[in-house]
Amino acid sequence: MYKLLLVDDESDVREGVVREVNWEAIGFEVIETAENGREALEMVEKLLPDVVVTDIQMPFMNGLQLAEAIRERFPTIKIIILTGHDEFEYAQKAIKLHIDEYVLKPFSAQEIVNALCKVKEQIQEEVAHRENVELLKEHYRKSMPVLKENFLATLMSRKLPRDEVREKAGNYGIELSGNSFVVAVVSIDGVMIHEDDLENRTELLKSVSLKYSEDQALKYFALLNITEEIANKRNLGLVFMHNDQVVVLVCKESGSKDEALQETMKTLEEVRQSVEKYLKFSVTIGIGSVMKDVTKVSYSHEDAVLALDYRLILGNNRIICIDDVERRNVEKVRFDDVKEHELTRCIKVGTNQEIKETIDELFQGIEGGVSVKDYQIYLLEILTCILKAAKDSNLNVDEVFGDNFIPFTEINKFTSLEAAKHWLVELCASMMNHIATDRQYTYKNLVEMAKEYTKSHYHEGDITINKVCGHLHISAGYFSSIFKKEAKMTFVNYLNHIRMEEAKELLRSTDMKALEIAEKVGYADANYFSFSFRKNVGVSPKEYRNSSKGAQG
Repeated sequence: MYKLLLVDDESDVREGVVREVNWEAIGFEVIETAENGREALEMVEKLLPDVVVTDIQMPFMNGLQLAEAIRERFPTIKIIILTGHDEFEYAQKAIKLHIDEYVLKPFSAQEIVNALCKVKEQIQEEVAHRENVELLKEHYRKSMPVLKENFLATLMSRKLPRDEVREKAGNYGIELSGNSFVVAVVSIDGVMIHEDDLENRTELLKSVSLKYSEDQALKYFALLNITEEIANKRNLGLVFMHNDQVVVLVCKESGSKDEALQETMKTLEEVRQSVEKYLKFSVTIGIGSVMKDVTKVSYSHEDAVLALDYRLILGNNRIICIDDVERRNVEKVRFDDVKEHELTRCIKVGTNQEIKETIDELFQGIEGGVSVKDYQIYLLEILTCILKAAKDSNLNVDEVFGDNFIPFTEINKFTSLEAAKHWLVELCASMMNHIATDRQYTYKNLVEMAKEYTKSHYHEGDITINKVCGHLHISAGYFSSIFKKEAKMTFVNYLNHIRMEEAKELLRSTDMKALEIAEKVGYADANYFSFSFRKNVGVSPKEYRNSSKGAQG
């Protein structure tokens, strides 16, 4: 059933339409009716109907003004305009607003039904278009190369959760099984100039520069092809472009780490020689550390890029393994961007349980023979992340951790991993509690300031949530959520409540006319003030005044 809002200032028209149309038979439900555009807009914001059927000529806000407001804020809502023959100019404007249907007055129930059926077809077509599985499959198929490339680029850039790696690899048809993973980066060397060419160096450089810019894309395409051909022949792994370099992701199922590295070096040496022989330029290849876990291939990529930097010392046209230039007895433990992001997120918006689980995860694998130096650096990186989070949250470190807190000397006191973990959990929990307290204080403070501002400016006709937010220097979306949470009502309801309470007080204690009271409490239109008063209080301003005086007498 589609939800419908009916708007017309004539009660007999509203009642007649509701009564004469078999709504259920055509798949609609009238969820509410309104007698003017301003009231209707409030209902739209609250109820989010699928269709609005509205008259044009109405008090306080006409049908086209309502349609314009709906189009701006809720573009998916369908709008049907009820218009008379003498309202042709309005109908022209309705066309500019992309009104979905219009019905000429006087109209029959069948004409309303016909218009609704047309709109219903439009809604169903739009839904069908969005849900068309074959269309989605075709779009997905066309997007597959880009999605696959983005996934591999992300895999090279940061550590991904294991489940995400498995899911996306399966979706994109990428084989990432194995127990040994290593990344190599193949980079085209700069053009070499022989001694015999030194006399013509300037002219040669100009021509080389021009040719380089013209041929660079073609060179990398040729390099990608030859690397892919050899890697596929050797069943080495995946070959793709990333950061304007050819990347080889080696995945091996069995054998030792040394065997995986030797096979990688052997295959890439064939690539290097083939490029030099057939493509007539040279490449340098950096090879990273072998990882046992596919989620850690970004570390191997990082090492491969680092290995390439050593060509400044060792020269071009060669293979450089990071393990050859930077001797490592054990695998490095790394505090990467993903770990930093997750720890920071937990401190700022997590729970005590999440903090404990995150710290436990940070220490997984450290027991497996990490060097003391790497372990200490790792702790320093975690501690730096915690202190950065404290700074970002404007926390007073002495207040949170104590006056004698000297963080970087505390690390040397621990004699076990459990002691270090417990200390870090305590630090994070203390910070989290202070941040939550400060946030709650900020929320209450903002709401109180908003209330005070509203109490001082409710008599101004142009006061809106955006004006209050401008005064507080915060966004409307952020303000709306915290105001409703703290005040237990929306800002619009609070503003109406303030205005109605003041209006009731003026009606009880003064002889001011309704028009004067309307202006006094922020209503430019006395009729709309009377309408709102009756809607909120249940009686008209005059009736309220009479009953109040009667009670006093």
